[in-house]
Amino acid sequence: MLVDWLPFFLVLTAYDLARGGADGWLAQTHFLPQADVDRWLFGGQMPTVWLQAHLHDSGRVQWFEVAAFLVYVSHFFVAPLLAAVLWVRDRWRFRRFAAALALLTLLGCITFVAFPAAPPWMASEHRLIGPTARLIPQLWTWIGVGAETGLVGTGYRYANEVAAVPSLHAALALLVALSVWPRRWWARVLVAAYPLAMALAIVYTGEHYVSDVLLGWIYAVASFAVICWIAARLTTWRSDKRRTIISVPSR
Repeated sequence: MLVDWLPFFLVLTAYDLARGGADGWLAQTHFLPQADVDRWLFGGQMPTVWLQAHLHDSGRVQWFEVAAFLVYVSHFFVAPLLAAVLWVRDRWRFRRFAAALALLTLLGCITFVAFPAAPPWMASEHRLIGPTARLIPQLWTWIGVGAETGLVGTGYRYANEVAAVPSLHAALALLVALSVWPRRWWARVLVAAYPLAMALAIVYTGEHYVSDVLLGWIYAVASFAVICWIAARLTTWRSDKRRTIISVPSR
């Protein structure tokens, strides 16, 4: 258990520390490139601004906002729970998932350092895009738990608010889906709904642009593909080695 799980938690701890202190090391915060990509993708419209303008009511919390909040918070629990299930049921798939997660977080941290980027709510505070509220802290308060209490991780005190490109919320949700991709079509629909729901939640709540989501998905697919390729090569190497040992005549 120690051999399998210690690297997993070291990677997550290193990511949390690096993500929280990466802003300003190499570059100043970028506000407009990711916003410009969203405008280009959607014909001049900003998805976050449009969604909140049409759906958000500052006077009350609506059911779909609670759903978005729950999907957002699931990011902090789904990966460890999936890792625990895989560790019990399939040790090889656990190691493959842990390795893909490690590669994904490494790529994410490198990007955070090289390209610190402001999320939509921060760009709105600087009046660079239309009115956009940061809904997640408001929803924490609505359920009676202030975000500063650190219910999840260390809370907002140590979070890097400009670690927005890529969206690791989106990336991890897709990595989870890829790691558990089932054979039955109806199960695939349910699994595919999770990264889509995460994407909608983080865009609507002002945490990420659509371009952040798309880049996160690219990182997730690339990390998963690389680890699967390495795993296949290791399996082939072990099979060849086993056949070689069996074929050597005994003396």
